[in-house]
Amino acid sequence: MSHFLKPALSVLVPLALCSACQSNTPAGADSEASTQATTVPADSAGTGKKYLAKPLIKEIYTADPSAHVFNGKIYIYPSHDIETGMPENDNGDHFAMRDYHILSMDSIGGKVTDHGVALDTKDIPWAGRQLWAPDAAFKNGTYYLYFPLKDKQDIFRIGVATSSSPTGPFKAQPKPIEGSLSIDPAVFTDTDGKTYMYMGGIWGGQLQRWRTGKYDASKPKEQEPGPTEVALGPKMARLSSDMLRFDEPVKEVQIVGQDGKPFLSGDTKHRFFEGGWMHKYNNKYYFSYSTGDTHLLAYATGDSPYGPFTYQGVLMNPVEGWTTHHSIVEVGGKWYIFYHDTELSGKTWLRNVKVTELKRKPDGGFETINP
Repeated sequence: MSHFLKPALSVLVPLALCSACQSNTPAGADSEASTQATTVPADSAGTGKKYLAKPLIKEIYTADPSAHVFNGKIYIYPSHDIETGMPENDNGDHFAMRDYHILSMDSIGGKVTDHGVALDTKDIPWAGRQLWAPDAAFKNGTYYLYFPLKDKQDIFRIGVATSSSPTGPFKAQPKPIEGSLSIDPAVFTDTDGKTYMYMGGIWGGQLQRWRTGKYDASKPKEQEPGPTEVALGPKMARLSSDMLRFDEPVKEVQIVGQDGKPFLSGDTKHRFFEGGWMHKYNNKYYFSYSTGDTHLLAYATGDSPYGPFTYQGVLMNPVEGWTTHHSIVEVGGKWYIFYHDTELSGKTWLRNVKVTELKRKPDGGFETINP
């Protein structure tokens, strides 16, 4: 979940606002969107601009999509962008999202259903503000929704809510996960049944405030490592068998170049910024992430869920809009990337989710996508 002012060099001229982009769907109600996913370049409203895929839904603004296949059906757990009228700033205060809508579809390219509000800030006992990019998991008959949210001290923590249904409603635990921090939880269950959470994002995501192991409220975003210092890495920990807590101390994940050396903070085209995602293919672990202010989705591989992960290349070039955030899932023997851009609004804080197929190389890597 990104949150910034500076425009990407690749950002297109803002598009006209879609008049139907705010939802009239009542909480808890299902609605079916007519928009279908496609990998054919689409001309948006006759503007001449070409997009690789269409928005999955247009009735509400959605971003940061975490996609999963549960019981043969595709479920998407995005953040829900709203217009607040707040001015943009580098801390992302204008990303003042308050609830989650869960989407589903039977197949890629099929009709998309919006299942209404699954969790609202007002129903989270420890809530402060800003319900950012979530993820989900299933284990032992229960669905788990993991979410970043600022507590009453304005510190981002990761919470968890549970449901008997993949679409909710979800009931939040009374407190955030002890030891959790920052934003962008990504939950990965390995083939041995062990489950891990990856988390973190710098700048407004507050990861740089945890450099000493304790939260430092005095440090602004400029206090991240200097250009010649080793870049901050995402954090991770194994989850307990009940999926509600960490089963070990939080560790930092190291991402290194082909030379085996960790990236420096000034290497903004390669270093981690936010939006991590983990998947496994042919016994290799693929950690993909956003480079943030350079707007790339990159990926690195390793032999363990703990890393280190060696940088392999760019997964996706910059989307329209400032932020980029994704998930990767296998459906029917093919691999797909879910992502967002700002085709519907032309405004960086009002985004729409999309999906397109990923093409693997013979070595298991990916061809770079131009969205």
